[in-house]
Amino acid sequence: MVYFKFPFDEKLYSADESFEKKNISFNTFDGLSQIDFTGSIVEISTGEFADTVISSKFLPEDKSGYISETKPEYLNQLEQVIEVIKENHLPKLVYSRRKIFADFREIDLKKSFENLCKSYPNAFRYIFIHGEHSWMGAFSEVLGKFNQSTHEFETMSLAGTLPVSEQWTEKEIEEQKPVSDYIKAILDHYSSEVITSDTYDHISGNIKHLRTDFRAKIRPQDLDLLIADLHPTPAVCGIPKAFCKEQIERIEKYPRELYSGYIRIENDETVQYYVNLRCAKLFKDSVHMFVGGGITSQSSPEKEWRETELKSEAILKNLVLV
Repeated sequence: MVYFKFPFDEKLYSADESFEKKNISFNTFDGLSQIDFTGSIVEISTGEFADTVISSKFLPEDKSGYISETKPEYLNQLEQVIEVIKENHLPKLVYSRRKIFADFREIDLKKSFENLCKSYPNAFRYIFIHGEHSWMGAFSEVLGKFNQSTHEFETMSLAGTLPVSEQWTEKEIEEQKPVSDYIKAILDHYSSEVITSDTYDHISGNIKHLRTDFRAKIRPQDLDLLIADLHPTPAVCGIPKAFCKEQIERIEKYPRELYSGYIRIENDETVQYYVNLRCAKLFKDSVHMFVGGGITSQSSPEKEWRETELKSEAILKNLVLV
């Protein structure tokens, strides 16, 4: 079962499993696997959702054996990441960790999802249970949106993170700029006219990011190639992509799985792709929250730790645990 809401849309949707076409898929960060939901996308009423059997008793038990990365472990690893960045003159590398919470008896999935939807109205919000895989998340970064009639493609550069009340520093500005440059360079390969917006603040709950929007007309047959070129973007990986992806898989303590992968949703009008960032893997006896940040040569390990703690609240504060 899968339930989701689009940004700025409080209608609840699901897949009716009526036929084999895979209209909804959750793709892993490494691109090696995906979880598919078949059938037409249908709207679900509030009453229908209330009557659905979405209970934590259907969640799998946590048999991973994983434990949270401690603060000293994280700070030590981050020092190594910064050394890799300096030695290889990297503009940015994204490092992430799992925060595992297990101090509860049961998760109220319906109320938790409703809380998440209320907290992040401008995000793509979802919850699903699919065999041994159960995830919930909310994030507003669009990897791509393709209009099947006009062939217009939209995407965004979203990077840099601070509490809403704080002012941008050179570190966040320098973190976001190469993401924008990377996306613009890729789009130039597929379109002769790329429209770029000014950079502005993007508010997401208790934090904000720097955002730049892009629009271009592309050929429909190029859509899959374009998405493959864009993912993973520097916002979730780093620059250069191949080298940073290799370093991430070498340095990070646990695999990212669906975290920082992308969600693909297709209907008659559009094909939409959302980056899967503020998310958690749900178990009967634990919740694995995935959080990370863009690291540069100027990064402060202590500040980066605080940023990941802040990001973990995006999920944790909305969970109804008993």
